Amino acid sequence: MNGKLLLATAGGLGLLKPAPGTWGSLPPAVLAGGLAYVSESAVVGTMVALLALGTAGSILLAPWYEAHFGRSDPGEVVVDEVAGMSLALLLVPWSIDAAAPWWPVVQCGIVFLAFRAFDITKPPPIGASQNLPRGWGVLVDDLLAGLAAAGVAWLVLLAF
Repeated sequence: MNGKLLLATAGGLGLLKPAPGTWGSLPPAVLAGGLAYVSESAVVGTMVALLALGTAGSILLAPWYEAHFGRSDPGEVVVDEVAGMSLALLLVPWSIDAAAPWWPVVQCGIVFLAFRAFDITKPPPIGASQNLPRGWGVLVDDLLAGLAAAGVAWLVLLAF
């Protein structure tokens, strides 16, 4: 597998069926859930790096993946999901409570489900952002889904 395909498909996860976007959203969640037991700064640093990598990959590889897959927003390209999910995870609070050591896993699950719900349903303005040109539409809808997911996650987390 060439490097461009590897990056665009998040290590090949975008080639898995069904639901490649769901597969592509998993790496940030798994990393954040595990790194939360190391430190908050480990989570934040990793999510910033994944957000930057996903953003750059979505934009810079757009001409390549559009030609390679023959369409403007191929389902196999999930580097945008990596960016959106990383943004959502970056925006929620991280801490370990000795009374609830399982909490980071629950938190990742809440963010993951909220992100996938917004990414799949694409309510306004998320859906409209897909019309942006040259890879921006591929990316921006996921970033907006990430923002919305973080907002929902905050509400759920505050309730608990």
